[in-house]
Order: sequence, then structure tokens, then C-alpha cells
Amino acid sequence: MEPGSCHDPEPETDEANGRSPQDAREAELKVRVNGSVFVVAKAILTERCEYFRALFQSGMRECLQEEIHVRGLSPGGFSVMLDVLGGDRPILGADRLVQAIECAAFLQVEMLTRHLINILNSDNCLLVYHAAAEYGLLELFHSAALFIRDMYQDLEEDTRCLPAELLEYVESLSPQVFVAVGTHSSSNFQELPHAATRTICYLDEDEKDWKVLTRLPNEASTSMAGVAVLNNKLYIVGGVHSVHKQVVDSCFCYDPMADAWSALAGPRQPRYNFTLVGQEDRLYAIGGEYERMVMSSVEKFNVSTGSWSFITHLPRPAAGMACTKTMNRIFVCLWKPMETTEIYEYLLSRDVWNLTTTLIRNQSYGHCMVAHRDNLYVMRNGPSDDFLRCVMDCYNLTSGQWTALPGLYANSKGALFTAVVRGDSVFTVNRALTLEYSIEGSKWKPKREIKGFPRSGSMWTFLLRLPKTSQNVSTLDDLDERTS
Repeated sequence: MEPGSCHDPEPETDEANGRSPQDAREAELKVRVNGSVFVVAKAILTERCEYFRALFQSGMRECLQEEIHVRGLSPGGFSVMLDVLGGDRPILGADRLVQAIECAAFLQVEMLTRHLINILNSDNCLLVYHAAAEYGLLELFHSAALFIRDMYQDLEEDTRCLPAELLEYVESLSPQVFVAVGTHSSSNFQELPHAATRTICYLDEDEKDWKVLTRLPNEASTSMAGVAVLNNKLYIVGGVHSVHKQVVDSCFCYDPMADAWSALAGPRQPRYNFTLVGQEDRLYAIGGEYERMVMSSVEKFNVSTGSWSFITHLPRPAAGMACTKTMNRIFVCLWKPMETTEIYEYLLSRDVWNLTTTLIRNQSYGHCMVAHRDNLYVMRNGPSDDFLRCVMDCYNLTSGQWTALPGLYANSKGALFTAVVRGDSVFTVNRALTLEYSIEGSKWKPKREIKGFPRSGSMWTFLLRLPKTSQNVSTLDDLDERTS
């Protein structure tokens, strides 16, 4: 039904108040929820809430009413919905969480559902999972189940409170695994013997060993390329080959569930040493270099259409910048000499770069950034430009406050710069050691050590979900023996 179908072609007036249906649509609306009254712009409810959109397009008398009664909901949940529709990102306690889930399910509010997914954490995931099942909010239900599966070892005792069918669903899913690939240039025919080492590998945490997942296509380069995961698919964009830094045009996507590679179009502006990040069915190629010139241009790739387009440039040229995602938000670190690290957020809905905060530290800049919940962790070079010992600062997005983490963190051979967050854990790796930290309050605490990734040079790290049964179970040691 068309947006204007709740009234006749010839506008009539409401005899009770003398207002036309057009006026009624543009006016504020009173919504009574279990004794509480909320005054809301009718246009917001029509645009962002499926329940009210259907109501106002139905031709029913509610199209003209100044006050609507909504029964069976809590005022608290409705209040949270209005906050989210207004652009807020509230962190919710247990009672408000359940009320918000009820509201999202009953009123069919996609923005609220997405917010609830974004604030999943180890403290609330079991409650959210159970409530989402009860209210039939399937997208949230599945997202909470995946979160629990990723943290199953830490949450196993607590999961015993779940009904058997909910626990079975969690156990039927595949957890994310820690994946790494070394820096490789594209291979030609003469280099095929060396190509056997061009492998993407995952950490088998049960057997405490690295195993081969797949091999890179010969044309693919991970040297100064853009590497990102979106919707559980790995994208490798661009890169360079030869000492002259010639840009590689070939770009590839790997689907671990199908164990298959496919080619895709490259950015409109050739670039290398750029940052690639995936969000909401889009890839973003941010900054980088071309012909040794640092750029500020940014492009996005629409996965559905397979096309690239330019978006708003960075505030200034930058290459190889630190970047992270959290709560459905993208953040990058830009340096503004001297001794200043600025964190910008890319606002997808407005296509603008917004300055979030500034960190000023003597002789130090943010070189890596990861996120956990609503915290951004920025890893900086240590004293006197020391990269073997890193200093870490935490910025809380909710409070807007910086906190310096106590002590120095070992960064042997760049291990900290490979940091990847899963649940409440951080995985880092170098040639000698894979180290898992647990995030506990204001510090990262070493949790366990596993075998390192036995490849020289820098590497890319990320998380992927693999099928329950995988044919690629060769260890790196097996592969090295066959190719030596």
C-alpha cells in the first residue's frame, strides 16, 4: 500500500479537530504505553517502525487520532526504542534489555534489533539469547547464539541454565577461529615451487597447532594489500609486487564454507598500503598510496552489485592507518604531528568523518587499534620510539574518557599489532608464539600460550567460521616436510 493510502484522494478534515490527514501525519503523536505517555514525531514512527508504518497505512481511524494506546508493552522498552530511533546507543541493564527485546519484537523495529545485536557481551548474551527465543526475535536469537558459541569454553558452566533445545542450537554452530596469512607477493610460473608456502592457516585450539585452510590464488598478493572479513568471507584487495611497488589489479574473495575463491573488481583508484574494512554489505578502502603519493580518497565496494564508488575523503592523506570496528561503527587513527593521534569515526548514514577524540603523548602515536565492547584500545610505541615494548591506552565511547593501561606490553616481532578480539579474549601471534590475553577491567592478562605461526615476515590476522568438517587438515609442519 502506498504511503498516502490512509486517506482519500480528496483531503477531508477531521470534524473533531479541523485537521486534514496530511496535517495529522506531520504532527506529533501521543503514544500511551501502560499508563505512560510519550510524545513522538509521527514521521519517525512511520519511517522506522514496521508496526506503526502498517498502522498508519491501513486506512483505520488511527490515521487521524492524536493519541494511540499500545497495550502489552512496558514503558521502559518503548523509551529505549525512542532513544535508539533518535540516534542514541544506550548500554542497557538486565531489566531494560528484556523490555527492549519485547518492544523490538512486538513493534518490529529493525534499528532497535540491530542495536541489541551491537551491545551483546559476555555479561548479557545468555539473557538476550533466552529472551530473543521467547519473543521470537530470530535475528537477535541467532546473533546471540553465535556469540555464546565463540565464548563457549568461558561460558560452559553458565550455559547449563539454558533449556536443552537452546543449548543444542548453540552447539550445532561453528565457532570463529583465529586465522593468519603471511605477506606474499603474487606468483608467476617460475615461482610456483615457492607458491606452496602461500597458505592461509587457522589455529586448531584443541590440538594447539596451526593447520592449512587454503592456498592463495597465484595472482593474489597480500603485500601492502587490503585484507578484511565481511559476512564470514575473506577479501583480499590489491597489493603490490616487485620492489617497485607495482599495484596488483587482481582482487579475490574466499568463502570458507564453500572452500572456494572468486575474483572481484578492483577499486577505481589503484592503491596500496591502504586500510580495508567491511561493514553492512560494504567494503571500505581507506586512504593508502599510489606511485608513492599518500592519498585521502576513500572508496566503498557494494558486495551485492559488485561495484566501487567514491565516498567522502579522509580529513587528510593517510596510509597504513590503524582501524577497528565495534558496535557497528568504524574508527580509524590518523596522526596529526606532532605527537597527536586523532580517532575519527565514519558515520555511514551521513557519509562524513567525525572527530571522536584526540590522544596526545610525547614521542608516541597509535599504531594499532582494537575494540572490545564500547572500548577502543590504542597500542602506541614505547619510550624512545621503542616498538618492542608497547604502551596501551583505552578510550571508552560511552563515557568519553581515556584510561592509560598500567605497564608495558611485550611486542616481540610485532605480535601486538596482529591483535584480534573474540569475546573477552585477544589473540596475538608471531613466529615464535601465539598468545591469548583475557581482557579484565583495565588490563590485558596473559591467558595461555600456543605454538606460533612459523612464517617469516609480517602477517594478516582475522577471524572466520569454518564448516564443521574440513578437508584441509594438514599442519604447517606436514606442508613444510612435503615442500622441502
